[in-house]
Amino acid sequence: MKIWFNKVHEAKRVLIESDSSEIRIGRDLSNIVVLNSPLVSKRHAVVSRENGKLKLENVGVNGCLVGDHEVLGGNSILFNAGETVRIWPYSLTFESEEVSAISRTELEAHLRSIMGDLNQRVHRKLLERLDLYEIENERTGDADTIVLLERNIEDVCRELNLFGPENEPLLEEIVGLTLRDLLINQLILEGGSTGLDLLTRLTYNEFDLPATLVPERETELHNLLIFAREKMKIEDEPDLSARISRVEATFADIFPLVRPHLHREMRKYVILRTLKKDLKDTVFGYGPLQDLLRAPTISEIMVVKSDQIFVEKEGVLELSGRRFISDKVTESIVERIVAQVGRRIDKSQPLVDARLADGSRVNAIIPPLAVRGPCLTIRKFPAHRFTVDDLIERDSLTSSAAMFLRSCVIDHRNILVSGGTGTGKTTMLNILSSFIPVKERIVTIEDTTELQLHQDHVVTLESKPANVEGAGGYSIRDLVKNALRMRPDRIIVGECRGAEALDMLQAMNTGHDGSMTTVHANSTDDVIKRLEVLVLMAVDLPVVSIHRQIASAIDVVVQITRLPGGRRKVSQISEIAGYDTDRGALIVRDIYNFRDGQILHPTGYLPTFVDSLIAKNLLKLEFLYGDEGK
Repeated sequence: MKIWFNKVHEAKRVLIESDSSEIRIGRDLSNIVVLNSPLVSKRHAVVSRENGKLKLENVGVNGCLVGDHEVLGGNSILFNAGETVRIWPYSLTFESEEVSAISRTELEAHLRSIMGDLNQRVHRKLLERLDLYEIENERTGDADTIVLLERNIEDVCRELNLFGPENEPLLEEIVGLTLRDLLINQLILEGGSTGLDLLTRLTYNEFDLPATLVPERETELHNLLIFAREKMKIEDEPDLSARISRVEATFADIFPLVRPHLHREMRKYVILRTLKKDLKDTVFGYGPLQDLLRAPTISEIMVVKSDQIFVEKEGVLELSGRRFISDKVTESIVERIVAQVGRRIDKSQPLVDARLADGSRVNAIIPPLAVRGPCLTIRKFPAHRFTVDDLIERDSLTSSAAMFLRSCVIDHRNILVSGGTGTGKTTMLNILSSFIPVKERIVTIEDTTELQLHQDHVVTLESKPANVEGAGGYSIRDLVKNALRMRPDRIIVGECRGAEALDMLQAMNTGHDGSMTTVHANSTDDVIKRLEVLVLMAVDLPVVSIHRQIASAIDVVVQITRLPGGRRKVSQISEIAGYDTDRGALIVRDIYNFRDGQILHPTGYLPTFVDSLIAKNLLKLEFLYGDEGK
């Protein structure tokens, strides 16, 4: 049997031939196929023939992929010769000399990795010519300095023989990726969504354009991008996010039509243009994060280490392929980001939570706490404010459930939104808040301001961490207590994660009906256990007393679940109907829950307050128990 294998992001493949009836694969040297990685088990898998097919048995601890099917430890699967087997970070093919198919995402990550290596090489050479750290620290971004920097980049590329004949095939593939990035940046800078204006201003600078641009080449480039836009029919899309998604999905298909127009000098110009931008971003901007921060299709950016930057798109995590030049550069850019909001990070204060000017949340942690190097997590502030119609269109919520929740908000029912990390709790809270009548006074309390209420009478409060001396901090609990003195009609707390849960329950019990908050929990039943723990963080109360507080405070619990593949759905809407003294437990009844293949259906249970909703003409029973298939 012939086996070809290679690391996922490396082009070089290794061939092994064996007459053995069983091909043992693993990290240990006793295996026939030795995959040298700590992510591979000592004995990971065994491949044998069975009924004209190949059979893979996973005998290790870690999983593996055969085609699109995940095979966990102890399981086996039949597959055809030539089908791709992935034991991360390796890709294997059996009895087929054809190169295993690589996904578009993997190809992009591979090309970006090559571009990152190139940036690193050029950067090292530039350090021999210029004091880049002095330029960075002094922020000398004047025209003469920029021209000097770009001229030196051109000299370094000539010195490295970057554009020699041996590199032509590779550069031809890279230029396709750089053109796609240019087109996406062009769309972002054109606008198309007023909500992006602030973020665009924050991340756009004059370094996006080369100081040493060549007018004739820029005209050619502009015409190429227009040609690509017409072929992809970008203007047919209704908004910026949809246009960018179309570029990401279809550019590779139309690139063969663009390729003939990319003569050698044009390819050289486009790649040089990109190298200049990337290195200027590193010296003066946010480095490889610059473009990621602007892209509306990316909801989260996660720097694991300098050469690993993950992003979240459509709820799915993927490797971006972008990389920082070094840990020192990474740390410098992290310092630059937190300095923008008046914070600092260093060895004496190696952990920072901050908020960018556009509302995006930033968490940064550096050595000695982060052992493998600086880590950065940015949860981007959504440019588009979701509405209940968006959730219905995305099949995250049914129209019947939406109508019910709207009536609960207007009827001043206290609502708690629960779910795991990244399930969309704050988004749901935003949507529920939009149902509040405009004449009511609302006080919002958050760690980081994310709620975007359209009402005029809104007071926005944000917690403040203590300073270096440990003084001057104001917690969510402090703000909840203060909010009670501000004559609110409703209090909205972005998230209860500590002792403030007790104050929130008391607020709901003392005349602030219609208040809302979120907690982390996996189901509406788990919400009760979670609230017990949070309240006990504030005061030592009997569980019975806590349950009675919860029963009298909270009316409705909305549970959000993140499904495989990244989709978010409302999976339960439950009522806390009181306290059962006989059982010594809260009465939790599902009004809606998942059934029939994860579709939200009414259970038939009528909430105890349904008479109030009907009497106020907020709800009709046919909306609550109509046909959910429509």
